[in-house]
Amino acid sequence: MGGIVNTAQAQAWNGYEGEHWAAHDDRYDAVNSGFNRFLLEAAGIGERDRILDVGCGNGQLTRLAAGQAPRGYASGVDLSGPMLAKARARAAAEHVPNVSFEQGDVQVHPFQEGAFDVALSRFGVMFFADPVAAFANIRRALRPAGRLAFVCLTQIAGTDLGAVFGAMAPYLPSPTGADGSGPTSFADPARIRCVLADAGFQDVTCTHVEADQIWGRDVADAAEFLTGWGPVRYHMTHAGPEAAAHARDALTAALGPFAQPGAVRLRGTAWLVTAVVP
Repeated sequence: MGGIVNTAQAQAWNGYEGEHWAAHDDRYDAVNSGFNRFLLEAAGIGERDRILDVGCGNGQLTRLAAGQAPRGYASGVDLSGPMLAKARARAAAEHVPNVSFEQGDVQVHPFQEGAFDVALSRFGVMFFADPVAAFANIRRALRPAGRLAFVCLTQIAGTDLGAVFGAMAPYLPSPTGADGSGPTSFADPARIRCVLADAGFQDVTCTHVEADQIWGRDVADAAEFLTGWGPVRYHMTHAGPEAAAHARDALTAALGPFAQPGAVRLRGTAWLVTAVVP
C-alpha cells in the first residue's frame, strides 16, 4: 500500500466497516447502483478513455466504466483491503479484462501526472481528511481538459433516510453525524465549489439527483442490514442493550411505510458534481 495519511478511515475500512461492505457487496450495490447511470452519463466515457474510480469499494462502477472503454481501461483505488479483494474477484468472475484495483490513500497516492482522462466516484469522496489536497492530487492525475464526475450525499434532514435515522434519534446519535460532517461533508454545494476551485478545477456544476435505494427484502431484513451497518452498529454498541433495543424497534417501525412487495425502497438523494481540469 502507498502512503496513508487518513489513518482513522484506513482503520475503519480495513476493519469491520470494510469487511461488512465486502461481505454484503450485492446489498450495498442495491442501495447505491441507481446512481450509476447519472455518473456514467455525466462522464461521457469514450472507448479509449483511461478512467480513475476514487474510493472504488467493491468495484461495480469501475467495472461498468471499463465496459464503456473497451480500448481503454479503468483503475479503482480504495483504502479497503477487504473490498478490493471482492472487487478483483467480481472483475474476474465477470471477465472484465481492462480493469485493475490498487490500495491507497487518494490524498497522497503517487499517481502518474496526466495518466487519466476521467475520474469518477460513487459516494467515495466525503471522507478525506484534507479534501483540497485529495482533489488536487486527483487533478494532477488527470490530463488537461480531463473530467471529474462524482456523487455525494445531500443533507440527511428531510429525506427518506433522514426519517428512518430520525426515528432512532431519541436513543442513538445520528449514524451519519450532523449534516455537513462525515458522510454529509459535501452536503452544501457552496462548499463543493470552494473545495474544487481551491484544488484547481473549473466549470463546477452541482445537480440534485434521486434514485430508488433497496435496503432489504422486507422490513425485518432491512432492519437487520441497517443495524449491521458500521455507524449504526457502533452507536448501538456504545448506547447499551436497552437503548439499542429501543432504537432497533424504532428503526423497524420507521421502515414500515417504505415496504413494497419484495423490497424496502427509500428514495435516495445526492449531488451529481462535475468539473474539468483547465
